[in-house]
Amino acid sequence: MTALVSRTGRHQQRYEHGYRLVAGCIPYRYRLTGEGKCMEVLMISSQRGEGLLFPKGGWENDETVEEAACREALEEAGVRGLLQDMLGSWDFKSKRQQGVYCPEGLCRAYMFALAVTEQLDTWPEQHSRQRQWFAVSDAIGQCRHDWMRGALDQCVAYLASESSNIYLSACF
Repeated sequence: MTALVSRTGRHQQRYEHGYRLVAGCIPYRYRLTGEGKCMEVLMISSQRGEGLLFPKGGWENDETVEEAACREALEEAGVRGLLQDMLGSWDFKSKRQQGVYCPEGLCRAYMFALAVTEQLDTWPEQHSRQRQWFAVSDAIGQCRHDWMRGALDQCVAYLASESSNIYLSACF
């Protein structure tokens, strides 16, 4: 078995018009309850322990945005699944991401819905992150940033639509 490790460094990071480009996903599953199905989403702790997030990270030059979203889900949350349509993109400012190529710390996150098919017992960032499943109503209150609430709202609307049954690619 090959050990999984997270990518590090910024030498292959994508930037566009002053924005650091990131890719991520909202991992979800359905849990059966007495009243039917309950949608749950997976959130992870920040490495600094400041609230909960959805898996996301740098989109690198040698991968598609879909590949980057799948990689981040595996590295940060230890999940694999079926990646669905892009939910949209959200701009935000990150003090942590300020640097030579992005002095203002501007980021653009491309987010996807990810139907989780596998939750790994071990994953690259398991020692620096915690993961937890939440009902959507509880996850909204856990989102650290407005843009994440917007992405979650878009995910719920997308999954409620008829087109959500089309899976684009598997994250394996």
